[in-house]
Amino acid sequence: MHDTHYNPDFWKSESDELEMNKERQVYDKMTKAVEYAKKQYESVRNYMKSLGINKPIHIGETGWATQCNGLYGNTGSGATDELKASHYYNLLKKWTDSEAISMFYFEAFDETWKDAQNPHGSENHFGLFTTDGKAKFVVWQKVDDGVFEGLNRNGCKIRKTYDGQVDLLWKDVHYIHPVSE
Repeated sequence: MHDTHYNPDFWKSESDELEMNKERQVYDKMTKAVEYAKKQYESVRNYMKSLGINKPIHIGETGWATQCNGLYGNTGSGATDELKASHYYNLLKKWTDSEAISMFYFEAFDETWKDAQNPHGSENHFGLFTTDGKAKFVVWQKVDDGVFEGLNRNGCKIRKTYDGQVDLLWKDVHYIHPVSE
């Protein structure tokens, strides 16, 4: 996720992509993000093989922030929102499951202490749940399926962000800022 700012070509759009609807643009960009992660994994695997090491590779930490008021937010790369985080998680999980790769997805709950001076900083918003137990978009279906029935977070019942309203979620989906040539 952090490469979305420091590597501006990450979001580079082909001219035909700009004609796509917003939903397709977001999905395609997140597919590129997972392809980028796969290339990083393959680089490590190839390096290990070059050393004669044949051991399983564990992805020790990966994730996608859902909010940022800086470099990765709407005034920066436009990378952070719940829809993009959901696509990243689902696409990455599908790949790691199909390849039997172990992965630690970072993290279960937002950790607001990480950037306490900036409550809207990206480091605080990598969780699948908010600090008060709201399930982010990526796990809304699990809420519908009753997976969290009877559970709470600090006395708050597990419920969906945006009151489960997709149209409200879409209002916070940032357009990806294409890089001009």
